[in-house]
Amino acid sequence: MKKRLSIVISTILVGMFVSNVSLGQNFNNDTLRLDVHKAEKLFLENNLQIIAQKYNVEATKALIIQARLYPNPNFNIVQGAYNTETGKWFEQDFENGEQAYQVSQLIVLSRKIHKQVKIAETNYKLEEDNFYDLLRTLKLALRSSFFNIYFLQQTAKVYDEEIKSLKAIVAAYDQVQGKGYVSEADDIRVKAQLYSLQSEYQNLIDNINDLESQLRLLLQVSPNTYVQPNVDMDIVKADPAVYSLRSLLDSAYANRTDLMIAKDNLTLSKQNWSYQKALAIPDFTLQAGLDRHGSYITNFNALSIGFDIPIFNRNQGNIKNARILIDYSNTQVYFTQKTLEEEVSRGVQKAIDADKLYRGVDPAFAGAFDQLAKEMMEHYMKRSVSLLNFLTFYDSYKQNIVQLNTILFNKVNALEDINFLTGTNFYNK
Repeated sequence: MKKRLSIVISTILVGMFVSNVSLGQNFNNDTLRLDVHKAEKLFLENNLQIIAQKYNVEATKALIIQARLYPNPNFNIVQGAYNTETGKWFEQDFENGEQAYQVSQLIVLSRKIHKQVKIAETNYKLEEDNFYDLLRTLKLALRSSFFNIYFLQQTAKVYDEEIKSLKAIVAAYDQVQGKGYVSEADDIRVKAQLYSLQSEYQNLIDNINDLESQLRLLLQVSPNTYVQPNVDMDIVKADPAVYSLRSLLDSAYANRTDLMIAKDNLTLSKQNWSYQKALAIPDFTLQAGLDRHGSYITNFNALSIGFDIPIFNRNQGNIKNARILIDYSNTQVYFTQKTLEEEVSRGVQKAIDADKLYRGVDPAFAGAFDQLAKEMMEHYMKRSVSLLNFLTFYDSYKQNIVQLNTILFNKVNALEDINFLTGTNFYNK
């Protein structure tokens, strides 16, 4: 009976593997194989958020041109409409017609235009830093998704193989059902294990497909495309302790775009305070005019100057508001610095912990387990191993491979976090 059952299992199992039917089959028609560098290149070329932010930066740059412009002169013409003495409309003759001409120019004082230009330039720098901060954030999302997909796919292969093995056993049990070769309890136990694995596997595939969707959006490739990451496993070997915490912090201070944005906002607050104080000083208007008959003499020529008298409104509220915003921006800079220090310190600690866990794993572990899994299947087919021991081993095999791939991804992701937190590509170049 044992021999008959082992032959049935062997035949079905070989047939399943030869047919190469994958439970991980997806709805995507095209497969795009990329390493991380090609993925980044495609991301920089195609990502619509990056392209849109570039346009926003250029639009802000144009406002510097506008800020440099002086007010236009004003030209005013007055034409008499109706002469009550002659009864004529819009009279033009020199003796009776009335025309007046006036040219005026606003003279801007207290270097207001210069201050406007400085504010526009800082706004441009702020948008540039926002662009690089967006780039930094999206790059982390890209690389994290890329590596996560790869290691989840390695885990999925284990599920796939184990499910195929159990399906072969279930199919064999179904063929010999009622002939006394298999107990009903064993049949139920195998099917329960199979259904549990299929449920876990489906959740894993859903997770991979969600990450694939996110990666496709970042790369701007079609929904038909399935991205297949190609990862050089040497990236896992990087030592997070090769750089000192001081050097990582110095890099973060120099390159973190969120800190640059906080400093830009502080500069902008100071410039706005200076500008608001300048607005308290009134500008004046110069005018030159000619009036043919509307004054005490014919062809009256005049020069005039006009300005507001700052008695009631001296822009006090806006000046106070701008001064308080400087304190707010200063606090934000200090908070960002403290956050930066804590994040880098914690990121290094996480990377070192992940590295210790990785280095504690026997390099031959996965290969040895794979070989042992094949031998266990052979022993079970020969019925020299009980069903309970077989299922227990395969469950341990699955859990250990899942943990191994999780350890590998956590190590890589911890190094990617340090790159993100320092604003510099120290690891996984």
